Amino acid sequence: MTARILSGTEVATAILETLKKKVKQLDPKLVVVQAGDNAASNSYIKQKLKSCEAIGMRHEHIQLAEETGLPELMMLIENLNREPDVSGFIIQLPLPKQLEKHTPQILRAITPTKDVDGFGAYNLGKTFLSKEFEDLPPATPAGVIELLHYYKVPIEGQHAVVVGRSNIVGKPLAIMLLNRGATVTVCHSKTAGLSLITKQADILFCAVGKPGMITADMVKPGAVVIDIGVSRDEEGLKGDTDFISVSEVASAITPTPGGVGPMTVASLLRNVVRAKQRQVEMINKTRNLDESML
Repeated sequence: MTARILSGTEVATAILETLKKKVKQLDPKLVVVQAGDNAASNSYIKQKLKSCEAIGMRHEHIQLAEETGLPELMMLIENLNREPDVSGFIIQLPLPKQLEKHTPQILRAITPTKDVDGFGAYNLGKTFLSKEFEDLPPATPAGVIELLHYYKVPIEGQHAVVVGRSNIVGKPLAIMLLNRGATVTVCHSKTAGLSLITKQADILFCAVGKPGMITADMVKPGAVVIDIGVSRDEEGLKGDTDFISVSEVASAITPTPGGVGPMTVASLLRNVVRAKQRQVEMINKTRNLDESML
């Protein structure tokens, strides 16, 4: 068999098109904060800003020096938290070495209503409740769920195997799949007999960042394979799957590039719109309350 290609570019384009009207109505603004000059980060940020321009969303890229210290970054975060014109902002990861160890503290400092990356404990915690509480979910897992929905890949009742346990992809993705009725197994670098588990998957999610680690003999015939991990070598971007061989076994697979990457960007911008919408609702609620007390 030859796998059906699940194009994230196609789905992301459709999502961005639906956002244009809301962006025009709400006029949200996204701020991207970058410390240093990481080549991969530059590429990701370029994609985000290009998508902002495509839908008419106001945006700002704040690039700090490589040697930026924690106090300076925390002060900037506090200013962005207080700035009413900023609907949402992200701290581009990874951070320079002197800041990387403070990543949990830095993400915790972002007010939940502007945490459009969905990395903070408040928004992550809400995903544990049910899908109805996934207001600002992590962008990549949310993009994966939307991709499956678009291509009508059933989740309920399926055995989903997630290879990768990061706080920004693997763990929240597992919870979002549980919220939709899947039976979920999470694997990682210390999982014994990995291939025995991946071959049980109806839907296999690979989110490690190790090129070609998932080979055809690790995939159940007819499974759907969602390749999330990204790494770069001299030949360009690579996913976690040995794409050519796995395509001969799977029923459907995402490419790299053009798979989950565009979905992450589209989901991020959708979160910005949602954040602004909720901020407007809160302002209106407060105004109505004040008027009722007059």
